[in-house]
Amino acid sequence: MPENESDPRPYRHDGTDRRIHNVDARTLRAVAHPLRLRLLNALREFGPATASGLGERLGESSGATSYHLRQMAEAGLVEDAPELGKGRERWWRSVHDGSVFESSAFRQHADPAVRGAIDFVLHETATSHAEELNAWLGTVGDWSDAWQRSWDMSDFKIRLTPELAMELSRKMHELVESYRDTVPEDAEDSAVVRTHLHLFPRRSE
Repeated sequence: MPENESDPRPYRHDGTDRRIHNVDARTLRAVAHPLRLRLLNALREFGPATASGLGERLGESSGATSYHLRQMAEAGLVEDAPELGKGRERWWRSVHDGSVFESSAFRQHADPAVRGAIDFVLHETATSHAEELNAWLGTVGDWSDAWQRSWDMSDFKIRLTPELAMELSRKMHELVESYRDTVPEDAEDSAVVRTHLHLFPRRSE
């Protein structure tokens, strides 16, 4: 769930653009659960799946995944994919390719449940980022020499104003987006690359 992505673009059915969901208080509360976040991320990354297939992928029971999928469907986050099902088999897909939200707006919300939900989602997202990086570090030796030379784990410390920090974040988003769809899915030695952007102030000693 990227935060503050500028100028969400409408989805075009020719596949040249993405569907971006602007999170509101209702959908925020609906997704503020660890398994629901994992289910949503799995559907967005790996495509449609059944409740049992998602359960196997995530190490959860099909009963639990089915329940939470139905709850997210009521909030408009996932939907049936009936063209994929056979018999009583029920397939699910994400309604959107990504989500954007302004965390400061939710932190100022009158409902304490909404304020708690945004804190939960942000902390779960930070935990997920750390897990993804640790998983890469644990498997880096399994990748080609080219990929072992191409990855990066850097941090930078620069003094900025809030306005310049927002400008930097926007430019970094634009740079990453400029590489989207430049490599065909069947390109040799290609892979989906996860890019994490963490930009926040730190108090001086």
